[in-house]
Amino acid sequence: MDESGSFSELIGVVLRRWFLQHGEPAPSEAVAAEFAARLHVLVTERGLPRPLAGDERGTAGSMSEAECGPLVARVVAPEESALLREAARQLVKACFYPEFKDCRDSFRQRIADGSCRRQELPRVRDRLSGSHCIDCPHWVALAGDEHERFLAEAWWADAQEFYRHRDVYLPEDFRALRRWLWREARRGGPRPT
Repeated sequence: MDESGSFSELIGVVLRRWFLQHGEPAPSEAVAAEFAARLHVLVTERGLPRPLAGDERGTAGSMSEAECGPLVARVVAPEESALLREAARQLVKACFYPEFKDCRDSFRQRIADGSCRRQELPRVRDRLSGSHCIDCPHWVALAGDEHERFLAEAWWADAQEFYRHRDVYLPEDFRALRRWLWREARRGGPRPT
């Protein structure tokens, strides 16, 4: 995935993959472009989270539904699908969670029965960012092949499952978007108007 694309292009690619992994037809180019334009307006108005200084670690972010809901409503028209609304919710969080440098490690945390929800395909299909969190620092810290090896080493189940569905567990289109946001924040834009 080319990380140098425009915000609109990157969002369009993420949306196409998101719909495909749910077995649904992708939104038309016009719908995807309008969606991306509304999200970009929101990002420009609110600004991206400030980049961390070299010695700062940052703190993992969160966003309540009370805060997220109205932002999602600005991106998704009421008549649009629940699948597009869910993409908007995750993308809003991806754009506005603050930066941090220490991974939560949720992609490899096991529950009492020994399983890891972030490594179960049905659950991961519902995440734009695959196994990793939308704000995971690994998206910008690791190159695609490094990240693949890193995730494969932490895999608790059948590694072949990971490789068969790598595009769902570790989507490169999402990496491209995270890197675009990371670079844009360091460039000083988009900033509130």
